[in-house]
Amino acid sequence: MISQAIRFCPYCGTRTISKPIAGKERPFCPACEWVYFPDPKVSAAVIVLREERILLVKRAFNPQAGKWALPAGFIDSHENPEDAAARECLEETGLVVEIKSLLAVLSGREHPRGADMMIVYCAEVTGGELKAGDDAAEAAFFCLSTLPPLAFKTTKKAVAFWAKEAPCSRQADRK
Repeated sequence: MISQAIRFCPYCGTRTISKPIAGKERPFCPACEWVYFPDPKVSAAVIVLREERILLVKRAFNPQAGKWALPAGFIDSHENPEDAAARECLEETGLVVEIKSLLAVLSGREHPRGADMMIVYCAEVTGGELKAGDDAAEAAFFCLSTLPPLAFKTTKKAVAFWAKEAPCSRQADRK
């Protein structure tokens, strides 16, 4: 639980207590009245198409090691989400992409180290060479009919949304 991790006030050093604030039990400093409000963890992902196939990366580490996901990762503080999505794609796949449009904003933390929200963009390859990197064991393009085992509910939701309604899928169909 997050509140257990905040035992001392970061401003005055006093031991925090648990107090109901804004509808939830939160760490509260009785000396300076500081309240801990946890920020959500936010990730950014890209859907990249090549010849009507979607780019996925095989996870090298747990959770869900060995299963496939969109190129994605956490957005750094003060980082533009589009820049984070493009950065993560480059780190995990070796491909330079240009963000074209917002596809979806998905929510729901699936594991303790996961994101609370994932911002999914449609992107187009502008350079680089396909090569797995960072925390990806493999990177490859797949037809929708032959997708490998997908790692997370958010990946499954994003792929399903792309397949059904996404403007980037209609663009790929025209090429």
